[in-house]
Amino acid sequence: MFELIEPAVSIVIAAVLAWSGIRSWRSKNPIVKWSGSGLGALASVIAVSIGVLLTIGLFKLHARSAPSVDLKVAGTAEQIRRGQAIADSFCGGCHTRTDALTGGADVGKEISLPIGSFIASNLTPAGQLSRWSDGDIFRAIRNAVDPDGRWLVIMSYTNAGKLSDEDTKAVIAYLRSLPAAGEKTVSPPDRFTLLGVAMLGAGMLPTGKPVSTERITAPPKGPTSQYGEYLISFQDCRECHGKDLTGGKPGQLAPLGPDLGVVRGWKFREFVTTMRTGVDPNGHTLSNEMPWQPIGRMQDEDLRAIYEYLTRLSAV
Repeated sequence: MFELIEPAVSIVIAAVLAWSGIRSWRSKNPIVKWSGSGLGALASVIAVSIGVLLTIGLFKLHARSAPSVDLKVAGTAEQIRRGQAIADSFCGGCHTRTDALTGGADVGKEISLPIGSFIASNLTPAGQLSRWSDGDIFRAIRNAVDPDGRWLVIMSYTNAGKLSDEDTKAVIAYLRSLPAAGEKTVSPPDRFTLLGVAMLGAGMLPTGKPVSTERITAPPKGPTSQYGEYLISFQDCRECHGKDLTGGKPGQLAPLGPDLGVVRGWKFREFVTTMRTGVDPNGHTLSNEMPWQPIGRMQDEDLRAIYEYLTRLSAV
């Protein structure tokens, strides 16, 4: 309801400016007549345009939907171990600032334009997830929609939805095993500024990855290129390094990442060292925007799989 105030105000301002322009046009003074009516008309058009963009943006903000999921995760020890490995190497990149998965970081501060505040939620029982069902969490990971039907903006920009069904269940099992920690984070976590809503309305911001209801399976776990491709699919490497991993392009929302073909010239142990220390074989320190720390928590076998994929992809 209150979100409609901004576009409504823009329309009212446009009407006032148009009326002012008409009054100026009736003036007998030619300077007042032409300058006043011209400026009034221009300002009115601008105000109307802003109102239209805000209206479209608000529509897009509430347009995302995904079917609910009826699910109860067993929570076996094996699932919890697997879920922890994924959370440590992926979820923690945004949701860990101090204590594991307690959230609190504003991802919006890493975006070059002030389009909004996007707070990483506390994923322990101290946060909102204690009220969510297993199906709610599955839907949020897969399709970035919360139990109240709200769009989880930053989640929809990530590739979390490419996690296999079994790995998604494993993450849920791990989250359920955590003790309550940290402070409760804001709900909803994502809040656009007027600029962000207008840019959304103008099509200058993405509306998230497509909603999926298909079953997703993963190849057998192992140090293979096929498994490495799967790991890369849900890690957000392509958001920064480009869809072909040959480097980011100016204008993308995420930070610009370099061509990952450079990995072809590294030995495997050099790749592992880079991911675990943040310093590459040439002595170059990786940017803090690069989530090398969570990736470095992967097992050697998983890093070997990514290495095999990157080196073969580069060779092709």
